[in-house]
Amino acid sequence: MRRMGGWLGAKAGQSTSKSMTALDEHHALQDAMTSAALIINDEVEQAELQLSKGTSPFHKLGRATAIFLRATLGFEKEIMEQAGARIAEAEESAAEHQRRAQRDHSTSYQSQIYPAGAEYALCHAEAQLMSAVIAVLNESLTESLRGFYKLRKAFGTLYEIHEAEKTYLRARGMSRPGSKSSSAAPSSTSLASEPPPAYSDATRKPAVDIKGTPDAKDTPSGVLTPTSSDEDDDLEFVDAEDGKDMPPAADKYRGHLDMPNMKNIKLDDADVNNSTLPNTATTTLPSAVEADSKGAAYEAEQEADFRTITSDPIDLFIHSGTGLCYGLLQLLLSMIPPAFGKLLSLFSFRGDRETGLRMLWSATKFKHTINGAMAGLITLGFHNGAIAFCDILTSDAMPEARLRNLLSEMRSLYPKSKLWLLEECRMLSRDRDLAQSVSLLQNAPKSSLKQVDALALFETSLSLLYLHRYEECADSFVKCVGMNNWSHAMYFYIAGACHVELYRIHKQKDAKKAAMHAERAEKLLREVPAHSGKKKLMARQLPFDVFVGRKIMKWDARSKARGCSFVDAVGVSPATEMTYLWSGFTRMQPSHVEESLSLLAWSEGQSGWDAEPADERALLAFLRGVCQRFLSRPDLARSTLTDSALCYDLPKLKACEHPDTWPLPVAHYELAVLHWTACGGEKGDKEGWGKCSDELAKVEGWEAFELDARVGMKVRTGRETLRRVGGSGT
Repeated sequence: MRRMGGWLGAKAGQSTSKSMTALDEHHALQDAMTSAALIINDEVEQAELQLSKGTSPFHKLGRATAIFLRATLGFEKEIMEQAGARIAEAEESAAEHQRRAQRDHSTSYQSQIYPAGAEYALCHAEAQLMSAVIAVLNESLTESLRGFYKLRKAFGTLYEIHEAEKTYLRARGMSRPGSKSSSAAPSSTSLASEPPPAYSDATRKPAVDIKGTPDAKDTPSGVLTPTSSDEDDDLEFVDAEDGKDMPPAADKYRGHLDMPNMKNIKLDDADVNNSTLPNTATTTLPSAVEADSKGAAYEAEQEADFRTITSDPIDLFIHSGTGLCYGLLQLLLSMIPPAFGKLLSLFSFRGDRETGLRMLWSATKFKHTINGAMAGLITLGFHNGAIAFCDILTSDAMPEARLRNLLSEMRSLYPKSKLWLLEECRMLSRDRDLAQSVSLLQNAPKSSLKQVDALALFETSLSLLYLHRYEECADSFVKCVGMNNWSHAMYFYIAGACHVELYRIHKQKDAKKAAMHAERAEKLLREVPAHSGKKKLMARQLPFDVFVGRKIMKWDARSKARGCSFVDAVGVSPATEMTYLWSGFTRMQPSHVEESLSLLAWSEGQSGWDAEPADERALLAFLRGVCQRFLSRPDLARSTLTDSALCYDLPKLKACEHPDTWPLPVAHYELAVLHWTACGGEKGDKEGWGKCSDELAKVEGWEAFELDARVGMKVRTGRETLRRVGGSGT
């Protein structure tokens, strides 16, 4: 196997387009970025048409980005194959142009900040990141491993660009926007008189060692080091059997570049004088302010604005693109669930959430370009999704005013895009205004991307589940089956679960309606096995497919053993269970939670409840304890979880047929949340934080269980929060 490291991937001698002069570069970048911005405004076909007229690496990266969005939003195999081919073309073009820039500086742009060809190195890294995502979404384990390798190479490239920028700024007593330190001592050698060193042609130790950690001793700051151009093709990967020899779960949760009038920019964009470079810069956390009713007012984060350092479009492209990509990588790597921890440890990935978020926020300053818009979309998605679903957080984890202002700016800049409307609806859901969220999505115009419509339909379906509008929810999930190729088994399962609840609601009131819903429920649930396992990730079944498939087998076995209908064999409220697993309780009004409690009571009211196996009893107690927590009844929630759920041990649950064992470890997480809240959160004491930490440790030390990645992210966030407040976060 060839030496790993470096970032060049194109074969020497290949030619994709003629060399560009420095002036050509600026024109090509301007045209490509103007066209690519159409993508984020839901004008994808127009963007692709405009981008297809150019042959520069910037144009090819833009075209690759357009089809990448289609592929990742819809998971359609044919589109992913097309995306792979277009991304590979972008990779090759970027690598070739970087090589030319390295060899002949006179024909390429010379930055005072970055090494020659850094703009192409960034394009190559962005293409590698997209290629890695496509590879991981591929059903082949071999392709997934190739993807992780490319991810590591992109990480190394971005790190080196980031370090070159930091070196330049340190020499002037400034800090990079998004960096942790507020300032650095100036270098004894000024870099103003000449550009940073070009890439070395010599064979040397790679700038990123085999563990993925940049080697500071052997890498001059500001130097990107190429390696063998055909190393990707010589990786000794072979096809592996599906699901075989997979690493086990980890033991621990281990522009448009014409710069706008700065006075007209409302978010983090101050009126600046580009002719004067500041001698110092400070980096502080956002000031605490109260949002107005629209959430538009806030005080911006006080950090160096890169436009006061350079006004060159290529430098700004490199800066914003690095902030987007390196920030995203840092963020994602900080959230890796335990199921992937063991695999990623082979590549020695490490991430830092705070650094990632700072870099993404910094990139959003360039929101009129696709780099800034994508950074905004990721930042909003992270807070409205991942963070909104976590419980052990500090008060500054959700910068409400800043997020709402960012969303307002993006919707104004890109009024045609349904992606921003989707984020607005997620924000409404986070505000527990589910009805308004559903209304906006149902009445929204269609997107030019059917994949975005599918995403909106899925979001609508979940909100209908949380609103207990079961008939609408079931119909909506059935429509999802025809919209994308992701988890059809789960769509059918939730639709069937909705009709189970309707059957139970009408059973004592309207026998005819109950029979109709029972028939519909069984028909939908019987579809689940036929679709389970059809879609795979890294040669493994999707976690939810495994979960719902086991549930159907469990109910089938109960039906045969008890001589009852399939629907009557269904256990504790499946709709309430799915609501918890999709973090729905955080979005529900108290009245909705009360309704969930009544659904749980149905099972306990049946004549055969006393004979129910331990896993069903533990599941009901767990879900009831969760409802009590969200109804602000902490003492009752704690006693229910401790006395009625955790009173069963794991061996007893495992002895049940097709058992539900996941409530036990997740009950410990719920207790951790209760301890965190009881002690006052970040304002609490060491004793309360210690109890919270102890419960998290029980989840961390648990064996692999169903859907552990979902709670794994919450546990990891909890650990990070405890670390920040000084409460045993290690």
